[in-house]
Amino acid sequence: MDLLSSLAADQLFQREFIDARFPGHKPNHADLSLGKQLIGRLRILTAKANGTPLPRKIDSSA
Repeated sequence: MDLLSSLAADQLFQREFIDARFPGHKPNHADLSLGKQLIGRLRILTAKANGTPLPRKIDSSA
């Protein structure tokens, strides 16, 4: 699950910061926000299951 959340976070980073530089790119802010919320929930569930400290909060207001 850690790997899945890491890959999803990397994909969101690419969509938010890298893809935005390509001509004709149309960002979907609702999808980015939802994705950030889902990654946050996934990381919390994974941390609770592993007994590790909770991860820092991802700002989903972007």
